[in-house]
This record gives sequence, structure tokens and C-alpha cells, in this order.
Amino acid sequence: MLFKFKLGKTRIPHRKSTKDMPAVRLTPPAVVEIPMAQHIGAPARPTVKAGDKVFVGTLIGEAAGFVSAPVHSSVSGTVKKIGTYLLPNGKNTESVIIESDGKMEKDPDIKPQEITTFSQLSEAARVSGLVGLGGAGFPTSVKLDPAKVEKLDLLIINGAECEPYITSDTRTMLDNTDEVVRGVDLVLSLSGIKNAVFGIEENKPECIAKLKEAFSADSRVRIEKLPSNYPQGAEKVLIYNLSGRILPEGKLPADVGVLVMNVTSVAFLAKYEKTGMPLVEKCLTVDGSAIKEPKNVIAPIGMRVGDVIEAAGGFSTEAGKVLYGGPMMGTAIYTLDAPVMKNNNAITAFDKKDAVNPKTSACIHCGRCVSACPMGLNPTIFAKSMGLADSADRAERLAAAKVNLCIECGCCSFVCPANRPLVENNKLAKADLRDFNAKRQKNN
Repeated sequence: MLFKFKLGKTRIPHRKSTKDMPAVRLTPPAVVEIPMAQHIGAPARPTVKAGDKVFVGTLIGEAAGFVSAPVHSSVSGTVKKIGTYLLPNGKNTESVIIESDGKMEKDPDIKPQEITTFSQLSEAARVSGLVGLGGAGFPTSVKLDPAKVEKLDLLIINGAECEPYITSDTRTMLDNTDEVVRGVDLVLSLSGIKNAVFGIEENKPECIAKLKEAFSADSRVRIEKLPSNYPQGAEKVLIYNLSGRILPEGKLPADVGVLVMNVTSVAFLAKYEKTGMPLVEKCLTVDGSAIKEPKNVIAPIGMRVGDVIEAAGGFSTEAGKVLYGGPMMGTAIYTLDAPVMKNNNAITAFDKKDAVNPKTSACIHCGRCVSACPMGLNPTIFAKSMGLADSADRAERLAAAKVNLCIECGCCSFVCPANRPLVENNKLAKADLRDFNAKRQKNN
């Protein structure tokens, strides 16, 4: 059964107070900690050891599989040690801790890249360590797999940036327009894809106008204005709203002929062609009710979140919660020593009042969660199923209710008048079904 995705009608506060603020480059820190797991898939393997000299752009972790990405040093200096870092999801990963020499010397092997074929484009994405820069962190080289390029006929560029507060993609579209144009041309010209479409929410009129002007002479590219209804930037929603195509459960966009890329990822490809510098820094929005001076910044990967916040004036009040990302889909971090990661597009910090979870009450079966879900799912079924003692019964009901189609956007929790933690329950339900299927496969 295919579910028809709704346009999305959840209205959330935009709070894009930093949209007119070009990103400020931060002073590199004295020490960076760079985790090897910064993307979906297998963590990278360290290629350096304590005492090694590194430069900006030096490879410090090699990809450990097809769905993996290499990791590079964001500073010049000396490797202090190979450590263990506890990720916000509770998993441990290796990390490379580097003491900066303050010189920020570029690796001597870095040079501009000649990219004239799609295979070279895919390889460039791989060796540069590029992952989805909109937050998902999926290795871009997998999307640009030459074996699948013949299936593609549409490039969708995600400029929706639908989460509250976040404006880092907005700044890419406004400040790095030439790189966006070149990146789109690289992908279209080398892949043979005939058409591209940008999806940008209507609350970014400056971006829409600037990109329309920039692509006015390119008949392959059109700019589509999307309603400012959350979650326009979700992959399945974006594909349906811009192409009318439905992405079935368990399938990738390539299976319906679509390549989806974040606008900052596209711009990075052009930058890498020009400079040869791998992914070593990230544009971030720093905002939220606990931030004294909200702004956009460019920070080295591995820089402490606490140092980034200090560069934004520090806390205006005691923080109750700090997130990687925005308040709808972001991940809470447990320490300000947490490093900036490749797939970070924001650091948001909230005061204690905003961070308090509201008191929950019993479900009144109003159906608002069902109406709000862009995938047409019923979160109350998942909640009831998780109450079953028998794991086989739980798995059967969860699978039948299509729990794996949940995109974890948070709309259900946002509209629930009983303040029930629906999206958290959905995540637990998906994990429960995944564990059951893995055990069943192992036993067969």
C-alpha cells in the first residue's frame, strides 16, 4: 500500500531572527576533538596516531565501507591522542584530538580538482568527506553512485529550511550564490539529468528572488515557492510536493528517478572543485532563548559547542537544554564539550522555562496527530502497540501500521493537546521493530 503524502499544514513559529546575518568566521580553538562517526553508516577508521603532525585538510580517518565517509583535520597542529567519544545517541565512537599550532596551514597536497565526468564527481564527493549538510548526514558519494545515474531524471535541491531558528542554508543561497549555480551545473551536466527544481519556503523571498535571477538563463532549472508549512524539507514530502512522485517504504529517491541534495551540499561541490579543500568547517546558526547574541558562524569541525556559544555572546540566562539542530528534530547534547559535527546546521539553546517538558495527560482521541502527520500515519496505534507484552504481536501491529514511514518530524507531538511524547514513542517503536526483525533474521 502506498501512502499519499499531504502538503503539510502544521504551522510552527519561524523565528528566523538571523536570516539577515552573514556568517562570521570564528577564531580556531586551541584543541579540536573530531569524532569518526559524523554520518549515517560505518564510522571512519583513524589513520593517524598520537604525535603525528597534521594540516588543515589532512586525512585523519578513512571511510570504513560503501556507506561511510572520510574525516579530515580542521586545524594544523599535532595529534594529541585517539580518544573515545560518547555520542548523544549513547554510542561510543573513536575520536581524534588535535592540538592546534595556531597557524592553520593548509595540507600541501590540497589543490583544485578537475571534475569532468560523473565518476569524478562521485569520487570528489567521496574523498572530500561530503555528507548531507542539511542535517541527515548521508554520505553524498552514495547518492552520486555512477551505477544508478541512468535511473535519474530529476534533481531536487532542498532549500526549504523549515525548522525554526535555522538560517544557515539561507545564508548559503544569499552569500554563496555563484557556488550554488556552479554546483547545480556540475551535477546536471555530468549526470545527464535534464531538469532541476529548487524547493524554497515562501518565508525566504530574498532567496527565491536571487536564485530566480541567478538561473534565469538556465532553462533546466526552476525555482518553486513552497508554503511555509512544516515539514516541507523532509525528503519524502519534498519529493511529492515538487514532483508528485511517491517514495515507497524502504526505497531510496533514486528508485523513483530523483536525486535530492541540500543546497549547501551542492554549493560545497563547487567549492571543492575550486579549492580541493575537503569538508573541515561548517556554517551554523546559533540561536534560541538562552543565546545572548544570535548569529550565523563558520566553525571548524571539532570545535567545542561551548566555545561556539561563547562566540555568540554566551548565555543570556541559564540554559535548560542545548541542541544540535532545531527544536523540532534536533538532538539534545549532554555536555558543552560536544564538538561541532559535519551534519550540524545549528546550535540552539533554550532557557529553563522553554526546556521544561509540559505535563502530559491522557489521550482524548482528538485525531490532531493524524491530521498533522505528513505521511498519513496514526501515532496512537504505535503507542498502543508498544504496550503489548508479546514482541511478535508488537512487531506485527507496528509493521501493519507502517511505523517505518514515520519521518520523526515531530508534528504529532507539536499539535497534541495532551502533550504526549508521540514522536519519542514513534522512535522507540521503530527501534523495537528493527530489533525484532534483526533477531528473527538471525534465528532463521
